[in-house]
Parts: sequence; structure tokens; C-alpha cells
Amino acid sequence: MKNVRLTWLGHSCFEVRSKYTLLIDPFLDSNPAAAVRSTEVEPDFIAVTHGHFDHLGDTVKIAQRTGCTVICIHELSQYLKSRGVRTEGMNIGGTISQGDVNITMTDACHSSSIDESGHTFDGGRAAGFIIRVGDICIYHAGDTGLFRDMQLIGELYKPDVAIVPIGGRYTMDARDAALAVDMLRPKIAIPMHYNTYDRISQDPHIFESHVKKTSGADVIILGAGGYIDLRANECPS
Repeated sequence: MKNVRLTWLGHSCFEVRSKYTLLIDPFLDSNPAAAVRSTEVEPDFIAVTHGHFDHLGDTVKIAQRTGCTVICIHELSQYLKSRGVRTEGMNIGGTISQGDVNITMTDACHSSSIDESGHTFDGGRAAGFIIRVGDICIYHAGDTGLFRDMQLIGELYKPDVAIVPIGGRYTMDARDAALAVDMLRPKIAIPMHYNTYDRISQDPHIFESHVKKTSGADVIILGAGGYIDLRANECPS
């Protein structure tokens, strides 16, 4: 039985630690609410949902320093290779295995681009990830609006944990995110992508109250640096 520690590092950045360490969307050094800085993380792998600055974040500097592999959509992978980063490119519906972690790329209803030095490059499509470590399944929705195929994601992958954005304006708000949780039917729902900036200011307890009305999921509101320990069939410990 594998134990997994899931830690929120701020915004949409999560660390999934088991035998290996996976870092998702490492927006740290420019994030005023981040729990750590890029020099303090040592991932074996990084997964990036899309190319926007608050998700691609410090991926290049972390990967160059540690030599870790970056998992992302094909177009973003090609860009990162040009920066000397080791990548594993994939696309919607695909699955790859890294260490003891299996990662499936899901759709997300959002845009994607890579902004650098005043120029914008094609970032492919925005995505989410299904992350499996042994019998534990975590869904990181990425940046997304509400879409009906979340019900299919829930039926097909049966996530133990669903991590969903609630900030509004650029993603779902608290009410729509609660509807997403109702479709996904996880054991645990964790809000992300809120309160980093005024434009995405939200009260996560409003999300929690909506979830209580629509589904049986337990809402866990983490502070930056907060974590939960997951065990198969016992989420959380």
C-alpha cells in the first residue's frame, strides 16, 4: 500500500510525494502567497497544465537546476526543449508513467500561451491531470471553466481527490466548482487558484458550503504549505 503526501504550495502548485516527488504548476518565486521558493523544491518530475505565467512559473529554472523531467502538452514540450529542459510531451487522453506515478492528461476549458520577452508563442491546449500512485487517484483540474465531461472524468477515473480552481474571472468560481465536484464525485475536494491576487479573491468556505449542498465530498481547505496524507481506501489519514 502506497502512502502519498499531497501539499499545496500556493495558487495551483501542488507537490505529490510518494517514492518519487511530482510538482505541478510551480509558480513560486513571483507568487506572493507561495509557501516555498524555487530553490527549495527537489522534484523528480514536474507536470505543467498550460503555458500561462502563473502555471509554467519557475519550471525552466527548477528543471535546469535539478535535471528533472517536465511532463506537458506537445507544443509546450517543444518550447521547453529549446530551453535545454528534459521533457515528456503528451496530449489529451494520453497516459505516461514516470517512476511510480501514472499521469493521464485530461481536457480543460481554458486558453494557453507562452509569454516571453514581449512575444507570445503557441502553448497548445490547456489541460488537467489524472495522477495515479498505486490505488490513489488525484485529479488536478488545471485552469478551467465548468464543462460537462467532468462527469465522464469522474465515472472513468473515480478520483479520490479533486483539486479544482474557485477564483472566478479566469476559471470557475465557487458555485461552478461545487457543481464540478458533484459531477466528479471524489471523496475529497480541495480548492485552488484563489486569493493570490485581488482579481481572484474568494472565500473558500463559500465553496465548502456549496459542496455540502450538492455532493458528499469532504472539503479540505489548505493553507499554503498545508498537506494531507493519503492512503489507499483511507483518504485522508
